Order: sequence, then C-alpha cells, then structure tokens
Amino acid sequence: MTPMIEDTLQSTSSNQVTNSTSTDFEKNQNAVVLLSGGLDSVTCLYWAKARYAAVTAVSFDYGQRHNSELVAAKTIAETAGVTHRIIDIDIAQLGGSSLTDHSMIVPDGDADKFPNKKRDEIDNDAIPNTYVPARNTIFLSYALAVAEVADANHIVIGVSSVDYSGYPDCRPEYIAAFEHMANLATKAGVTGHHLSIQTPLQQLSKAQTIELGLTLGVDYGQTISCYQADSQGRACGMCDSCALRRQGFKQVGIADPTHYQPQY
Repeated sequence: MTPMIEDTLQSTSSNQVTNSTSTDFEKNQNAVVLLSGGLDSVTCLYWAKARYAAVTAVSFDYGQRHNSELVAAKTIAETAGVTHRIIDIDIAQLGGSSLTDHSMIVPDGDADKFPNKKRDEIDNDAIPNTYVPARNTIFLSYALAVAEVADANHIVIGVSSVDYSGYPDCRPEYIAAFEHMANLATKAGVTGHHLSIQTPLQQLSKAQTIELGLTLGVDYGQTISCYQADSQGRACGMCDSCALRRQGFKQVGIADPTHYQPQY
C-alpha cells in the first residue's frame, strides 16, 4: 500500500490527516455520499462506510445519456447495505453537454482526449464537452439538503485533481468555497453543527483510487464509468472516462473488470 493510500484511509478532509480520537468521534456521525455508479463514487461510498455510523447514498437522474449508471448505483448501494435515494433533476433541458445533449458527440479518449474542430468548435485545450454546466454545484446543493434531513455532518464526493478531464468543479478551491457557503446557508451550519465536504480522492490518481477501493472491498465489476454506456451497462471503451479507467487498472496490474460493448 502506498503512503498516499495510507493517508487517505485516515483522512478527514482533502487536506488533513486525523488522529485516532477524531476517527472515533466520526464513527458516531453520519455522511451523505454522492453515488453515480462509477469507479470513483463507489470507492467513496466504501470509504465512508468504514468511517461513519450511517451513510446515505444519493444518485441523480438528470437526463444523462448513460442512464444505466443508475441501475449500477442501485445495485452497489444494495450490496453495501446503505440507504439509497435517487433524485430527479432535468439538467438535460439546459443543454450544453454531450452527456445530456444527444446531438453532441462524446469525444474519444487517448489520441482524441479533448474535442477537436472536426467534431465541434471547442479548442483542443478547452474543457471537454462532457463537462455538464454547474453539475457538481447542483448535486452538492441537493446533497446538502439531504445531509440536513439525515442529520449528517459530512458530504463525500469523488472529485479528483489527478487523472481527470479538467472540470472546474473538481478543484480543491471549489470544494473549499462550497463548504464555506454550506456552513453559512444552512440551519445546521449556523447553529454550530459544522458540515464538511470530504474529498478522499482529491490527490489520488485513478490507479491509487483503485488500490484504495480494493483495500475497502469494492467490487469494481459492479461499476459503470463510461460516458455512453449502453442499456446493458456495457462501456464504449473509447471515451475519456473509459480511457482513464482502463489506464488505472493497467497501472495497478490487475485485470480490467469492465464490461465492454462487443465492437470494442
């Protein structure tokens, strides 16, 4: 196990390492986990299960083209034995992302990591069109409400600044800003019940995330990370998310348990 993984197993936030006393204290607290059904979020779910008294997993049906991830999320939550809520939000009506707008093409990973001018007018160095405008802000806002209802002190989200697509709402400074806002804008926050946003994967590569999950007993064969998985949950093998996931398993040196579409 790498030192980074050992630190993450003990971490209480994106930039702190806890001692045994604070860990024992957290075992009496509750957490809300954003669960997409993908590799990162299921790792966070099991990380939270190992730390907190009770965990509520929250997933979103937001008009995503890869809706089979919700089926995976439900199965994962059942396997983990946690309460699971699926919340309907029609982000798709806003457009602006290839994950919600079927007229846009999901770019390939690796050689075609970002959209190019043959596919759309976004520059190669721009944030890829798989970015969903304000998605994490919307999701975290709902999770914040769930946390108040569930008497939870922590919200866990699987964002990372390593091996990611450059989305602005995955950066540590964004998470810190949202946590500050959350404690100003909620009854829990203003009455002294501090709410924290936990990002255990923030400084981990995809390979390190997988290593962490394996120590926690995660079955990655249940997860769906693909941006355009089919109705059976099979991955395309070509998109940015598939490329990063495949690279992670290769770096760890274990067989990729992803279920791919026949043409891949």
